Amino acid sequence: MTSRATSARPRPRRAVRHLLLGLTVALVAALTPAGVPTPAQAAPTLLSQGRPATASSTENAGTPAAAAVDGNTGTRWASAFSDPQWLQVDLGARATLSQVTLQWEGAYARAFQLQTSDDGATWTTIYSTTTGAGGTQTLAVTGAGRYVRMYGTARGTGYGYSLWEFQVYGETGGSTPTCGSTNAAQGRPVTASSTENAGTPASAAVDGNAGTRWASAASDPQWLRVDLGSTQSICRVVLTWEAAYARAFQLQTSADGNTWTTIYSTTTGAGGTQTLAVTGSGRYLRMYGTARGTTYGYSLWELAVNTTGGTSEPPVDPTDPRNPNLGPNTFVFDPSTPTATIQSRLNTLFTQQETNQFGPQRYAVLFKSGTYTADVNLGFFTQVAGLGMSPDDVNLNGHVRVEAAWFGGNATQNFWRAAENLSVTLPAGVSVERWAVSQAAPYRRMHLRGAQNQIQLWNGGDGWSSGGLMADTRVDGLVVSGSQQQWYSRNSEFGNGWTGSVWNMVFQGVTGAPPPSFPNPSHTVIPQTPQVREKPFLYVDGTGEYRVFVPALRNNSTGTSWYGKTPAGSSISLSQFFIVQPGTSAATINAALAQGKHLLFTPGVHHVTEPIQVNRADTVILGLGLATIQADNGSVGMRVADVDGVKVAGIMFEAGTTNSPVLMEVGPTGSAASHAANPTSLHDVFFRIGGPHVGRATNTLTVNSDNVIGDHMWLWRADHAASGVPTGWTLNTADTGLTVNGDNVTMYGLFVEHYQKYQTVWNGNGGRTYFYQNEMPYDPPNQGAWMNGATRGYAAYKVADSVTSHQAWGMGSYCYFNVNPAVIADRAIEAPTNPNVRFTNMVTVSLGGVGTINRVINNTGGTANAANQQVYLTTYP
Repeated sequence: MTSRATSARPRPRRAVRHLLLGLTVALVAALTPAGVPTPAQAAPTLLSQGRPATASSTENAGTPAAAAVDGNTGTRWASAFSDPQWLQVDLGARATLSQVTLQWEGAYARAFQLQTSDDGATWTTIYSTTTGAGGTQTLAVTGAGRYVRMYGTARGTGYGYSLWEFQVYGETGGSTPTCGSTNAAQGRPVTASSTENAGTPASAAVDGNAGTRWASAASDPQWLRVDLGSTQSICRVVLTWEAAYARAFQLQTSADGNTWTTIYSTTTGAGGTQTLAVTGSGRYLRMYGTARGTTYGYSLWELAVNTTGGTSEPPVDPTDPRNPNLGPNTFVFDPSTPTATIQSRLNTLFTQQETNQFGPQRYAVLFKSGTYTADVNLGFFTQVAGLGMSPDDVNLNGHVRVEAAWFGGNATQNFWRAAENLSVTLPAGVSVERWAVSQAAPYRRMHLRGAQNQIQLWNGGDGWSSGGLMADTRVDGLVVSGSQQQWYSRNSEFGNGWTGSVWNMVFQGVTGAPPPSFPNPSHTVIPQTPQVREKPFLYVDGTGEYRVFVPALRNNSTGTSWYGKTPAGSSISLSQFFIVQPGTSAATINAALAQGKHLLFTPGVHHVTEPIQVNRADTVILGLGLATIQADNGSVGMRVADVDGVKVAGIMFEAGTTNSPVLMEVGPTGSAASHAANPTSLHDVFFRIGGPHVGRATNTLTVNSDNVIGDHMWLWRADHAASGVPTGWTLNTADTGLTVNGDNVTMYGLFVEHYQKYQTVWNGNGGRTYFYQNEMPYDPPNQGAWMNGATRGYAAYKVADSVTSHQAWGMGSYCYFNVNPAVIADRAIEAPTNPNVRFTNMVTVSLGGVGTINRVINNTGGTANAANQQVYLTTYP
């Protein structure tokens, strides 16, 4: 670092200070109602001058923290030349604050927060900006605390932060926060050890309705747990018992939902309404009953929690929407970037990622609007995307392709990569673009230009590829499936149609789709998509601001959302997003969500030891570069409340080495609200149990909310060796991939593979699946290890006996019992026989004749084995 002397630059003139003061006076006058006298108030006192000050850093000995509170406008504090930095003053006692004045030297903060604290450790933000202009800023604030700090997150110059004076005004003697009357538990996500029946769910105890209740099973112990959304200082709990009360119980708090601290305990509870003064803090509170007062279970009309309003969450950095920090693994190019620079970066990434299917590296390559020449050959965990509002805003002369040379031409392991929101013009004399992929490799919102061109989903001569998605995409020419074994195309346009088929090709809302024909060729064609929302995407508008576009719901749609039309939807400035970098704690992420922020995950592996809790309707969570959330220490990766319109897109969830009960939960148990007008949707959301390390999770994705839309998901357990990764029946353990408990849930492009019990369990009514790909577990050691009661093995797709309505199209299930080829699965699909439970176009395959699937659905359909490796069934019942 180059040192600067204190007097190296002349002090700038501050004429703007008088203007700001005048505007402040005018604003106050404008906000005072006419005819209402302003209440008499004591003049605020300058509290910070001469008080102890500390800072995150100092530029040199001549610019100490104390210089910013010494009352001398000729001395200053200056920090190191990095972000973030802070300056903190100790007022000596708690004070109620009314004004902060910042007199910046030339090195000012463009983005900063003013924060208060009672202990110097837990901070509350009372002012935030991403558009600071320096000069003298006189800011009216409302807050209280003993400590006040300026927390800078983005500098306005290449130097550090520098303040001539940091002045805090207010009145000392501010009181300690009192216990509030707001019920912090009402409407929050809640779970319970058990419920007596469907009419007494856990959610009824926090719904604010004194006529509904939670009731447990009639046994001890039982518990009810509420998630407050962030760590709260809890001062009072009110329990309104139904007649079935607790004689002995504890109130407990937890930061992570796993480790509990008791803040109240009794063995002489008498029921009724108990108002209990407590002292404790935590994100979670539970009533833990150990002895019932009756022979029935435990039953609460309402559980209310009052807090002081304080939290212990870390500060949430603001986002500059014109210059966001997208992390070191995101590369943004514009048309002025030299072609050689772009190609060199692409080549380096491909060389590193071509075979790197289990490494932690993640990358995003983004192109601003314009025309480029580039050959994009995508390796593992690499996303290439345009930053235009339309795919045609970014044109690459060259290729966006996937090859399989690394695996001897076999593309069945070309997973985890993505191409989005680009148009591609092939080089002169070249008419073939190859996209040789299998699962979790979306080709979405793309435009392959030129009616003379074709895109090959593998060429048939070099090996196989096995499953993929093409959505919201236009191909001017021909799509050739070649040796691609199964594929799902949705809301796309094929100018010269489609040719080819192996096992299971599904077309939905596609113009240019081939005629319906199953099983020869195996084309399932559904004319329209009943209800879908396309995936949200990042773009840069005409002013240079980064924004996220959220497409609107479309009903009964065909074709793309963008070609020849204006996309419907809404746009959100990136200033409304918290950008999550690897290493950011779940507590910080949840603090951002609690402030109403959306989330943008940068490329990398993000470790969490408590659930990311999404409680606000319409929250957008978007990942770049297949950003991965790993659930460590047995945590849940993410929980979504039973609210409208949450969008989760471009995220991969990964199990840690300690078993998690579930990696992602959409809606708590007992969710029952209708979201038909504004469903939650999951786009390109992938899950992995094992691979880079041993992974364990009982369930992978559980959907409890109604009306949820799944738009391309792959849920996968590692069960066979690849590149020396740990595998084995007792190593990577996971019962079930997808469990659907909500009603009217729709899955478009669902891939679920290798789980040890049912791959998919569907308990809700009104469910629909369009295209299903499954491989049963490769590794049952023997038949005895894989029995479901008297049934051999577990079905790949289980619709519960209680379901009265369900539909599915284009269902494929395959076996390859290579550890013990004598293993048999009695059936691929289990479902109640009911005219409103309907399946259309199913296929089972014994891969290479290794293992047996005895029936397609229930006791219907032929046997897939060595002698008859493919079996088709067109309808059931």
